[in-house]
Amino acid sequence: MILRTFSAALMLLSTSLLFSQEAAPVQEAMAKRPMNVEDLFAFQRVGAPNVSPDGKWAVFASSEITDSKNNKSVSRLWLVPTDGSATPRQLTNPTAKDNSPKWSPDGRWILFESTRSGSSQLWVINPYGGEAKQLTKMSTDASTATWSPDGRHIAFVSAVYPEFSSQLFAESDKANKDKAEAIAASPVKVRVFKRLFYRHWDSYVEDKRQHLFVIDLTEDVPGELVAGQPRDVTPGDRDSYPTSSTFSSTQDFSFSPDSTHVVFTAVPATDEAWSTNYDLCRVSIAGGTTEWQTLTAGNPAADGHPMFSPDGTKLAWRAQRKAGYEADKWEILVAECNLDGSLAGEPASLTPDIDLSFDEIVWRNNDQIITSAESNGSKPLYALTVSRPNVAERAQSVGTSMNLSISANGAVLVCNNSRLTHPAEVFAVQLNEQFLRSKAPGVNLSKMNEKLLSELALPTANSITVKGADDDPMQMWILTPPGFDDSKKWPLAFLVHGGPQGAWSDSWSFRWNPQIWAAQGYVVAAPNPRGSTGFGQKYTDQISGDWGGRCYVDLMAGLAFMEQQNYIDIDRMFAAGASFGGYMMNWFEGNTTKFKTLVNHCGVYNFDSMYTTTEELWFDEYEHGGPPWGSNRESYEKHSPHRLAANFKTPMLIIHNDLDFRVPVSEGQQVFTALQRQGIPSKFINFPDEGHWVTKPANSRYWHNEIFQWIKEYCPPGPTP
Repeated sequence: MILRTFSAALMLLSTSLLFSQEAAPVQEAMAKRPMNVEDLFAFQRVGAPNVSPDGKWAVFASSEITDSKNNKSVSRLWLVPTDGSATPRQLTNPTAKDNSPKWSPDGRWILFESTRSGSSQLWVINPYGGEAKQLTKMSTDASTATWSPDGRHIAFVSAVYPEFSSQLFAESDKANKDKAEAIAASPVKVRVFKRLFYRHWDSYVEDKRQHLFVIDLTEDVPGELVAGQPRDVTPGDRDSYPTSSTFSSTQDFSFSPDSTHVVFTAVPATDEAWSTNYDLCRVSIAGGTTEWQTLTAGNPAADGHPMFSPDGTKLAWRAQRKAGYEADKWEILVAECNLDGSLAGEPASLTPDIDLSFDEIVWRNNDQIITSAESNGSKPLYALTVSRPNVAERAQSVGTSMNLSISANGAVLVCNNSRLTHPAEVFAVQLNEQFLRSKAPGVNLSKMNEKLLSELALPTANSITVKGADDDPMQMWILTPPGFDDSKKWPLAFLVHGGPQGAWSDSWSFRWNPQIWAAQGYVVAAPNPRGSTGFGQKYTDQISGDWGGRCYVDLMAGLAFMEQQNYIDIDRMFAAGASFGGYMMNWFEGNTTKFKTLVNHCGVYNFDSMYTTTEELWFDEYEHGGPPWGSNRESYEKHSPHRLAANFKTPMLIIHNDLDFRVPVSEGQQVFTALQRQGIPSKFINFPDEGHWVTKPANSRYWHNEIFQWIKEYCPPGPTP
């Protein structure tokens, strides 16, 4: 197991040592200003990069909010040399959104998604000059595209009504368009459901299925790319693309090495609302059949993210072992394969004994894979060697890396890297003999936010470890506000992450950003209690069926550590969290009075009502051992906050949204009713146009301002006068 641990001896550090990094650049910090809510909308939001086949260039999209009050934004494509010799050059200048760029295998074209024609369609542009050309005109939109190895085909995803999917494209597309328009025009806005999923996360499925389409490309005139009619290569009443982001990756389908087939991550054929048995399936790009060859039928748990080796002789993918458990460790499997994508040998795990859950896969050469995995509050790169299983060589030491893209010769890797002190940018890593020893995140190529960052006083996040339940270590981040003086008393913001199988990591977020909370004048503690990912699979597993148990003990240990710090004003402590973090606010409400107020965003309140109104049933069934009417009845009752309503005393702000189908809005309504009926100060904020998160800029501004105003009433910010 290759994991970096934090010593429990850090508990004994004095305050002056713990924050010595903050005290040094006093003059520099004074010259900068605290971050404010408007800064969140001023940052460029850099998307996933893609490296050219020769490794010399990277292309990426960057989104800019142009009118936050009216939720307007644009995104453009940018080109930058991977050696860092020049700043990015703008490639497109739309008034809409250009995203998800992909180089063609010969490096002559860049494929991308754009809304410039009024809906999401596929376009191509010559990176060396010329106008963009539209490739698709789908009434059901087109997205998530990839090139075939020979450059003659493009595969993409579109959500269609399955009853039309076996027809020729012109007929099926018209039928989809006519049905959608009839529904929109009808004065009867009825919805009729015959199965689960009928809704998912924040939208109604409407009986559509996500299918894979393929278009053929020709070049009749040099420099003129012509696209044929799209073919639905996965017709029928089944999704050929993950409906749950939990089982999705950066690439959920790949062309076979000979470009004749597509291997893809398929949703379970049956019981999709309570099964995690995602499989790798294979179909011919010729289309015309509803029969899919299943490559991973022997595994009852999830498989996905198929990636072929450069020579086309091996197929790698990631897989879980426990059926029904979405937070099981992801292992990387490899099998010998034929050029048409069919398997030629039995799969073998490269990582069965490594206590890390691996994410992305890119092949450096035919024997080495570069991947990423969460580890102790960061997400670094690792190198795996096919001929040496169970060895993971760590190639980074800081930040969170994701969206990996590698050049055809395996010499250059580009990715996004973010930290608690900077949002995602595009970094390049030269994959030479030194890269495993450098431990650096690479060279920042995009630098889209340098100017704004130079103006802001962003505190370094300090990592400490405390003893939690069973004397096990718990890692926690601490951020201090700008102008922090450890000789004074400061209020505490105690933030609990969601999941519960998630983590506060060394990364940037535009939703729950610890920096913006610290900038209000609060010391921020962001603990990673039981259930957090990146601290070993056993630590992750121990939350299941025990939400209010060890995890609560861990959190109270983190809070006790903060209370012992001389700079914390124990009369000005509040807690906030979303999803599972919101659940924990409800659990705090019934179990402790240490906090002056609580902020509960989309939290679980009643396990019974949660089960019967949520959509991903596998989650609740695994956490509690089955449905609530089974022999596991005690599991639903033991840690359900609604049973403790008679103990409620702490003022609470509740935020819950109508389009949250993961933790439905009734959970927030129930806790609000319980508080109001008992005369406990409380406020309920409801966004009818948001789901589990608040993502629209205008709503996000309101969300932040309302929360900070509520907190100030109970925990005034800044040092004690």
